[in-house]
Amino acid sequence: MSTSTWRLVNALWLQAGWWLCVLGAQRPWLLWLVPIGLAVHVGWCTSPRAEAKALCRVTMAGCLLDGVLGTIGLFAFTAWPLPLWLALLWLVLASGLRHSLAWAGRPFWRGSLLGAVGGPLAYLGGARLADVALPLGPLATGVLLVPLWALAFPLLVRLAARP
Repeated sequence: MSTSTWRLVNALWLQAGWWLCVLGAQRPWLLWLVPIGLAVHVGWCTSPRAEAKALCRVTMAGCLLDGVLGTIGLFAFTAWPLPLWLALLWLVLASGLRHSLAWAGRPFWRGSLLGAVGGPLAYLGGARLADVALPLGPLATGVLLVPLWALAFPLLVRLAARP
């Protein structure tokens, strides 16, 4: 598979995986498709071991981040520290950081811009579809997520790229 085809397939997987995870909050049977998609993803990678390590690093960092945000009251989850669908969503995001989203690692501003826009939109859309409470309301939550994701996203891309 060519590099450009791989990136396109990976980008499509990111979209499908996001929907599976978010809709899986209300329809848990959909969540079973995520590990299957991740296994196919890792199997297609040229370096499955490096990919698995990157998935673990980014997912642990992301779950920690969302756990802290939930603890301080930005989100109200029904499960503590995170619901399964959200932990799986971190794996899905991580699966694109070395591939279709790798361009966002350098220069820093590119990833920062994508994070500032895409992060809050993904959270607010996901919260609405997954029935996650936003105690501060969507506007305040979005405003608080902008600088957080402007910093976090390019750092996550770089974390994924580490050997």
